[in-house]
Amino acid sequence: MILNGIHIEIVKSKRKTASIFVERDGSVSARVPKDLSDQQIYELIEKYEYSIHRNLAEWRRTNERHVDRDFISGQSFIYFGRNYRLKLTDNETDGLKLYQGRFWLNKNQLNIAPDLFKSFYKSKLIDKVVPIVELYEKKLGVNANSVRVLELKNRWGSCSSKGNINLHWKCAMAPMEVLHYIVLHELVHLIHFDHSNAFWRDIEKIMPDYKDKVKWLELNGVGMDL
Repeated sequence: MILNGIHIEIVKSKRKTASIFVERDGSVSARVPKDLSDQQIYELIEKYEYSIHRNLAEWRRTNERHVDRDFISGQSFIYFGRNYRLKLTDNETDGLKLYQGRFWLNKNQLNIAPDLFKSFYKSKLIDKVVPIVELYEKKLGVNANSVRVLELKNRWGSCSSKGNINLHWKCAMAPMEVLHYIVLHELVHLIHFDHSNAFWRDIEKIMPDYKDKVKWLELNGVGMDL
């Protein structure tokens, strides 16, 4: 759907209300009840036009903070909220290592450096996230069907109707308290599939300062990249 020059991806679902998102790549998507006609969807989205423009402007300001990282000695990379500098070495090491406060990488593996970082983040994140999932499952009285770390398009996490929790490998760059929020957010979707007031109330009951975590992601999420 095109609204005054803005392309909006429409996703229909069983939800009762509509939600509009400016994704991390600057694209706009809307999740709407599946029984709405195209005309009804257009009229509904039109009411949010000012908010869409405002959020796009905020996205542009935020993305001014984007960091382009090079795989050279001295370059910093984020790992659970802290920065660690990369050290290229001639020593015969296999893969990426975090040792003595630095990332170590053999110069001969520079051609696969992005893949090595992603693999490192994926393996470390799943180890950290499993006990966090178990913690909030008990608090919420829910059970996730599975927990996986993937390359997600524009989201930190997702929750399917089958109870499968997926997290972006980039979540390994977030501070632990922010990671707790991301996990809690997805698990509450096992109770509320939309972002209704009830959804946010259930998050607030367990994490009263969750808005601080949301704000952190808004301000720093663009830097959580390779």
